[in-house]
Amino acid sequence: MAMTDPLGDMLTRIRNGQQAKKDSVLSPASKLRANVLEVLQREGYIRGYSEDASGKHAALRIELKYFEGEPAIKHVARVSKPGRRIYSGSKELPTVRNGLGITIVSTPKGVLSDNEARTQNVGGEVLAEVF
Repeated sequence: MAMTDPLGDMLTRIRNGQQAKKDSVLSPASKLRANVLEVLQREGYIRGYSEDASGKHAALRIELKYFEGEPAIKHVARVSKPGRRIYSGSKELPTVRNGLGITIVSTPKGVLSDNEARTQNVGGEVLAEVF
């Protein structure tokens, strides 16, 4: 059966892994997923990620981050879904928790956080929000 929302699946794996206090989780690899993980790592929400080719298909091993036993990611949600795409200009990008969280945006300049997109004055598809 085909997966309709691969990015949503990865975010759910991260959420479930942190609830289960896992050190790392595996997710099938794709360029979009790797770019989103790059933003999460840059912003300090995960320790890192690496490509894991031990199985039949390429996968991404996501190293989850905890602070004093609590997950670094309190909330992660998909915003733009396959059934309803959400786009935003650079000036209308949503802020998460008054700037305490980030919005991940797919722009013509790549996948960026909301702050980076505002700085570069580009808008795009609002992929997810994290705090």
